[in-house]
Amino acid sequence: MSLYKRGNIWWVKFTTPNGQHIRRSAKTSERRSAQEFHDQLKSEAWRVVHLGCKPSSTWQEAVVRWMSEKKGCKRSLDKDVFLFRWLHPHLGNCLLKEVDRERIAAVTQAKLATGVTAGTVNRHLALVRAVLRCAEREWGWLERVPYIRFLPVEKRRVRWLKREEADRLLASLPIHLAEMMRFSLATGLRQNNVTQLKWSEVDMARSCAWIHADEAKGKKAIAVPLNETALAVLRRQEGVCPTYVFTYQGKPVARANNHAWRKALKRVGIENFRWHDLRHTWASWHIQQGTPLHVLQELGGWSDASMVRKYAHLSASHLMAYADSLSGPSERVPLCLVEGTKSGTIKKAYTPENHVSL
Repeated sequence: MSLYKRGNIWWVKFTTPNGQHIRRSAKTSERRSAQEFHDQLKSEAWRVVHLGCKPSSTWQEAVVRWMSEKKGCKRSLDKDVFLFRWLHPHLGNCLLKEVDRERIAAVTQAKLATGVTAGTVNRHLALVRAVLRCAEREWGWLERVPYIRFLPVEKRRVRWLKREEADRLLASLPIHLAEMMRFSLATGLRQNNVTQLKWSEVDMARSCAWIHADEAKGKKAIAVPLNETALAVLRRQEGVCPTYVFTYQGKPVARANNHAWRKALKRVGIENFRWHDLRHTWASWHIQQGTPLHVLQELGGWSDASMVRKYAHLSASHLMAYADSLSGPSERVPLCLVEGTKSGTIKKAYTPENHVSL
């Protein structure tokens, strides 16, 4: 039987000339529309086998290939799985060529309706675009990728702590999280690089540590100079675990931004602050102490200078000399006023008492 029903929806089923079994939902309750869909698929399968046309792949097939190719080389693949699960009801049964502007716009509106931010919607759209681009440029499954418009995202200020706020938070944290926070503020390392730091990556005699390229977000190795604060933290951790630097009850800490962290923030009255904002705090303190931007970029392992410029406004010391060059002459050179009299003109030194508004 080429057509059959599941509930009120018609499905099509047939075998292609090369023996492939096709079973797909027509997504309609009308038999006539389902028959047209069946004939279209069957005709296309015949053209693929006998005329050498490109087959029409589905979104789900693209997702399976994406996951297979990115396994082991994409650190955020687990996040992709979460996004794909949400996208499946909207795109799972679609052909790639059916993922057009209208369907993407429908996905955008559906995600917005869940109450998430524009940034979250954009992460879903970015993944859709990445898969479609692979299908077009690498796999040859798609002729052209539709234009995807991302939602405008409001730029937020850099969130960082003042030193007295950091002290209050440190005093409220459990000891293992407090030590990790001290180390983060001393090195600027990201959460995963702190929680997964191994003793084999630390050389206390040379006061340095390193993050291998496969563990760094930018896929470039990072040299980490250790100041006295960082070294003091490491000395307190020596002998606790032979493999990992930071542990809790003998096991590596899976995630620092956890329930205990959030409870401590609430106790000390610090709002809208994530663990990753410790990195922003580290960078902000560096800028305020006069660290040049290019040095901070290397310390933080940023590949793009624009990532560092967002901290530049926190210090104006490098601009002070230029500001003084403008205000200096007016302070050093006395101003004179010229007044007309019957016998000629006289000059008077300027004072606030003889100032006349124009």
